[in-house]
Amino acid sequence: ADIDIGKQNYSWADKYKPRKPRFYNRVHTGYEWNKYNQTHYDQDNPPPKIVQGYKFNIFYQDLIDPNLTPEYKLTVCKDEKEFCILKITAGPPYEAIAFKVLNKEWEYSNRYSFKSQYSQGIFQLWFQFKKYRYRR
Repeated sequence: ADIDIGKQNYSWADKYKPRKPRFYNRVHTGYEWNKYNQTHYDQDNPPPKIVQGYKFNIFYQDLIDPNLTPEYKLTVCKDEKEFCILKITAGPPYEAIAFKVLNKEWEYSNRYSFKSQYSQGIFQLWFQFKKYRYRR
């Protein structure tokens, strides 16, 4: 028979409510020293800064299934073609999180600091954009 023992509060009760994960991200900006900028600018009067890449660090400390790795997906914005939505999903109890990033081609080489790893409850997605060199 079931016995009503009253309402109890467990230490893990608030851990499994759906919530957004904690994160910090960094936008990597810098100067593009192409031929045009080299002739029209110098170190005292630099060219405008451009976005060269992003670093996302997202904390999934309380995943119910710790073997489930977070995944990311890129979709182009319908109204603004120069931006796309980076959506990162991990599973319960965390909700999906999305960021608006530039729509440029990524450099997937480790040499250019590409990192997509999940370890110790931290998902790291670091990438830089490809630099196109003009050659005759």
